[in-house]
Amino acid sequence: MITVFLADDDTLIRGGLRALLQAEPDISVVGEARNGREAIEGVRATRPDVVVMDIRMPGYNGINATREITSWPQPRPRVLVLTTFDLDEVVDDSIAAGADGFLLKRATPEQVVAGIRTVASGDALLAPSVTRRLLTAHAARHTGGDPTAALAARLTEREADVLRALAGGMSNTEIARSMHVSLETVKTHIKNVLGKLGVRDRTQAVVWAYRTGFVDRRP
Repeated sequence: MITVFLADDDTLIRGGLRALLQAEPDISVVGEARNGREAIEGVRATRPDVVVMDIRMPGYNGINATREITSWPQPRPRVLVLTTFDLDEVVDDSIAAGADGFLLKRATPEQVVAGIRTVASGDALLAPSVTRRLLTAHAARHTGGDPTAALAARLTEREADVLRALAGGMSNTEIARSMHVSLETVKTHIKNVLGKLGVRDRTQAVVWAYRTGFVDRRP
């Protein structure tokens, strides 16, 4: 059972999300909050698998709450940002705060449910529009003498393949199956990739791959 905590200052949105998620046989909503402070307290008390976090809330906002929750020792709750604001700074702030996924409120109910399952399983998630914008931004500013090349060169061929797979939206299990290796081997490769790139988690690794154009590179 995937336990979920909802943080949103809109009562109707919380109610809609609760009704949507409670209809799923493998998901249970264990708490709600109207702002970041309430979210931190509630999440600390209930220890859910996933926190669905709004950004713009009164007082202590969702970015601050996400930053605090993701700083807790592992295993910590995973944070899926669900916001109305499709703005670069909101995406950047969410990822910098350690969010494990980012979806917009215009996502379909099926996408929201799938997103919760995705981050609960340990995978990263970015809204399709965000992914497209990262690619566009890369194309607009990519030039020769890319300083990221040195970082990319530090990755082994296997690690590079794993990073491309992550950027392609594959789960750990799918990567293991496609590469014909064990799940533990995939996890080791991901840990090495994060360390070599100097990023905190797989979400930031995926963003790095798109923004630097690494996903366009070939061995």
